[in-house]
Amino acid sequence: MKRTIKMGAAAFAAGLMLTSCYSYTTVVGKGAQGHQEVKKWNHYVVFGLAPVDVSDAKEMADGTQDYTVTTKHSFITGLVSGLTFGLYTPTTTTVIK
Repeated sequence: MKRTIKMGAAAFAAGLMLTSCYSYTTVVGKGAQGHQEVKKWNHYVVFGLAPVDVSDAKEMADGTQDYTVTTKHSFITGLVSGLTFGLYTPTTTTVIK
């Protein structure tokens, strides 16, 4: 019985350590020319398959022609997804102008 508990604990710890954060970056025009950031959460349901409210990077750039867009799953959004068992899966979009 003790061995099963130890193996379960080891598997759980390995699962926590082997997780990663998804990140996707797009450069528009010449890319970010400054350090001004605008962040917004994107809301998805059913493991990210159905979008509910997704940010518009062009609108977040507020008319700027050169900017960088990064969309990612961070630790916090992954935690929220895990706590809801994947029913609600947010991501974060960051626009750097």
